[in-house]
Parts: sequence; C-alpha cells; structure tokens
Amino acid sequence: MKIKQPEAFTFEGGDRAVLLLHGFTGHSADVRMLGRFLEKKGYTCHAPIYRGHGAPPEELVKATPEQWWEDVQKGIKHLKDLGYKEIAVAGLSLGGVLGLKVAYSEPIKGIVSMCAPMYFDNETELTKGFELFAREYKQLEQKDDETVKKEVEQLLDHSGGLFDQLGELIVDVKEHIDHIYAPTFVVQARNDQMINPDSANYIHDNVESEKKDIKWYENSSHLITFDKEKDQLHEDIYQFLESLEWS
Repeated sequence: MKIKQPEAFTFEGGDRAVLLLHGFTGHSADVRMLGRFLEKKGYTCHAPIYRGHGAPPEELVKATPEQWWEDVQKGIKHLKDLGYKEIAVAGLSLGGVLGLKVAYSEPIKGIVSMCAPMYFDNETELTKGFELFAREYKQLEQKDDETVKKEVEQLLDHSGGLFDQLGELIVDVKEHIDHIYAPTFVVQARNDQMINPDSANYIHDNVESEKKDIKWYENSSHLITFDKEKDQLHEDIYQFLESLEWS
C-alpha cells in the first residue's frame, strides 16, 4: 500500500511571518493546527519538512542533522523570498533545538521552544520512539508481523550513528544558548516522558534575552501541540507574538 507523503505548508495570513519546526520522526502535521490558528490571527506561517522525515524510516536513518539545519535555513529563505523581512520561530522538540540554533545564528523577532531537549540523556526514549514510528509505518504499508519485526530490527541496528549525531547537535546548541538575545518563550509539558523536562529551566535561565518567559503545561505530554492544552498553547504563543516589536 502506497502511503501519501506529507508536504511542507505555507499559510499566508499577514505581514508577520512565523517559521514552524516539527519534531524528530514527525513532519508538518506536528504544527499544522498551530499554523492554521496563527493564520486566522493574521500571521503567515511556513513549516518545512526536514530530509528523511515524512518518509519511510529507511530514509530517516540516512539523513543527518546537518541536512535538517540546511532545510530550516531554506525555510527561512522561503519566507524571505516571499518578501517577509521579520520572522519569528516556533519549534517542537527537535524543532525547538533547531529553532534555538536559528535564534543565535541570525536576527529573528522571537523564539518559542516547545519541549526542546537540552540534555542527551533520552537515547532509550528516542530509540523506543523511533521503533514505534518504524513499526507503525510498516503496519500502514500492510506488511505482515514477521516482516515488520525483521525490518524494524534492521533499522534499529543502523540507527546508532543518527542518534550519536542528534546528541552532538543538542550538546552544541546547549553550549550556545547564552548567545540568544531574541525574546524567548519556553514551553514545557509537565508530563513529558520523552525528554528531561529540566531542559526548559536550562533554556530559560541561560538565554541572555531581556524578554523571556517560561510556562509549564500541567496536563500535557511531549507532543504538546496535539495534547489537552493545545488551545491554551495556541493562545499563549499568539500573545507572545503580539508582544514582540514588529515594525
């Protein structure tokens, strides 16, 4: 069975632009509801899909964080090519890490990091998450249980290098957090079982931004953009964006 591949999206809603960045093993659906909400509030939103994502898991293990960073930069260029000069960034999980990297690499209006890891102490959880993603993908392809089991085991055998590189990216961004001066809104789910939630405190305490805030969502888990408090999250992000000094 052929699975429809997800696509990047651009929702043009106004003169202010927001780059939306998805999580590891995810794709643009991670931030689609947020994008639609912000579009209705007058913001233009663009969400790229990093290489290897939104595709069979075999493609993901071939991709690298360097390529994902290039894809994020292409997303910024896409918005600039459309004529948007002022851009804010909001990212979930890996997207939060990449968004923080954007925030110390070039001038942006503001950064929203959602459940972004700063400690690479979650390789077990990552491996489980990747295994679940791979298994579900292969079940969607309607492969039999034995084939699914065998192919997932092969993928896990070949995924170590990717996780090593992912760890290096997280450590590198953590070491540069104090280079961030853009307004920062740190979002963290209290029931996050994927990452060390103290990452949120680390980000908030170490960015050099004069304008920074942190909010804990008491009834949410790692995929906060899909969870019980998503409507409140949307409103909070909108209010943060409205507080920025757009020209």
